Amino acid sequence: MTMHRKPANGVATGFARRHIGPSPRDISAMLETVGAKSLSALMAETLPSSIRQKAPLDLGAALSETEALAHMSELAARNQVFTSLIGQGYSGTILPAVIQRNILENPAWYTAYTPYQPEISQGRLEALFNFQTMICDLTGLDVANASLLDEATAAAEAMALAERAAPAKTKSFFVDREVHPQTLAVLRTRAEPLGWHLIVGDPATDLEKAEVFGGLLQYPATSGAVRDLRPAIAALRAKGALAVVAADLLALTLLASPGELGADIAIGSAQRFGVPMGYGGPHAAYMAVRDARLALQTREQHIRREKATSNICTAQVLLAVIASMYAVYHGPEGLTQIARSVHRRACVLAAGLRKLGFALQSEAFFDTVTVDMGPRRNEIAARARAGKINLRISERRLSIALDETTTAATVEAVWRAFGGKLSYADIEASASEALPVELRRSTAFLSHPVFHAHRSETELLRYMRKLSDRDLALDRAMIPLGSCTMKLNATSEMIPLTWPQFGSLHPFAPREQAAGYHALFARLEKWLCDITGYDAISLQPNSGAQGEYAGLLAIRGYHASRN
Repeated sequence: MTMHRKPANGVATGFARRHIGPSPRDISAMLETVGAKSLSALMAETLPSSIRQKAPLDLGAALSETEALAHMSELAARNQVFTSLIGQGYSGTILPAVIQRNILENPAWYTAYTPYQPEISQGRLEALFNFQTMICDLTGLDVANASLLDEATAAAEAMALAERAAPAKTKSFFVDREVHPQTLAVLRTRAEPLGWHLIVGDPATDLEKAEVFGGLLQYPATSGAVRDLRPAIAALRAKGALAVVAADLLALTLLASPGELGADIAIGSAQRFGVPMGYGGPHAAYMAVRDARLALQTREQHIRREKATSNICTAQVLLAVIASMYAVYHGPEGLTQIARSVHRRACVLAAGLRKLGFALQSEAFFDTVTVDMGPRRNEIAARARAGKINLRISERRLSIALDETTTAATVEAVWRAFGGKLSYADIEASASEALPVELRRSTAFLSHPVFHAHRSETELLRYMRKLSDRDLALDRAMIPLGSCTMKLNATSEMIPLTWPQFGSLHPFAPREQAAGYHALFARLEKWLCDITGYDAISLQPNSGAQGEYAGLLAIRGYHASRN
């Protein structure tokens, strides 16, 4: 029997037919119901001609899904995946295959609607409760939210929370000079329009005389140094200010929690809990607070008020679910073992650098060591890049940040870049620990049974399936709601997300290593300009709420430029 098939790009199998729900027959029935002869006639009846598009968009011929995937593969090949030791809040991580296949690549999770209706969102709500429990346990604080966009955004939200809640009523906020640079940049953007003044300095020497409503401290520091923050936190609280600590979750499995140190608020990123770097995101950030009165309130509590806020539009639920499942799968013992392994390799790296004659900026660290290189900085960084390794370059220094993907061979390659041929096994024998005894964690975390019951792949698989069965997503039914949170992503659009050429790039990798990404950005920017009629487009805002805020700042900037 001969099969007659239409070509792959034909009407029956084209992208639009596969992904726009109504069939031609459905459309005809709807047009008949409303009394219109065609879609064009319906548009003419409902849209004034003065605002109708006069000519078709010049976006080029559409690709089939197969052709689009081939094109994405070509773009991916233009990206160069080096070993990233840049750090600065982004780390290589291992996403367990069972979570990748059954959460990130599963439409039961990635097509679920915003959980406005708890009765059809029980699976995600339990997974998010696991995330919040994980954050509360690791930070040693009482209440955690269900994620934010990224660490810098979380820091800005914490600053705003401190300004509202602190007894001290000044307009200044202290920022540790050891925060990540991108965090400081966002804080400046957020503070200036509100009339707040940032005081950036060393908390050990510059905080005493500062009159502030709060302060942000990095733990460990962006340079990798592990410092005792208790004196700085005590100084802030004595002023009636709130203490905010930006903390690395993996480090907190070995270090005393921000809550133990006296912090009022903790923020940070859950990226290194199984979420690929993805050239900068998306990732789930977190915020935790000591007192329930400081807790972030939901959008629903404000939606009918004059000053509405939206936390729905500033969350990363899918990524928070992945991070929570990473913790569920590994449990406290597994997370601690990963942290110990990362720290051990950092200690061996440091011992080798000392043997080669280099002095470390700090002898206390978790996963990152920084060396003052002077005039040799660029030479050594270039030698590392020749070995397909990216180091962090800042002023006269080089920083090397390790993670759970780091191997002994990686450490030896770094030593070679610094001019030495050392054996990892030989150096490890005499390498000492680098965490201060007084800052080592002594309290338990992740004691809830959910973090102990799913160690095998099949156990976790069944747990994730049980949760997804409690949710309503597009794999079960059409959802008759529409908003900026409705994600109608085709399967073929999701596939490249997990390709390492896209997922494994560090956001601060040299631009030439991300040629594929930038070709994609340039084309998208052109298309968006053509569609909207604007002259330029920013791809930076990572949510509808952030886009609205960026737009307001752009309008403000325009008016300021005219004065």
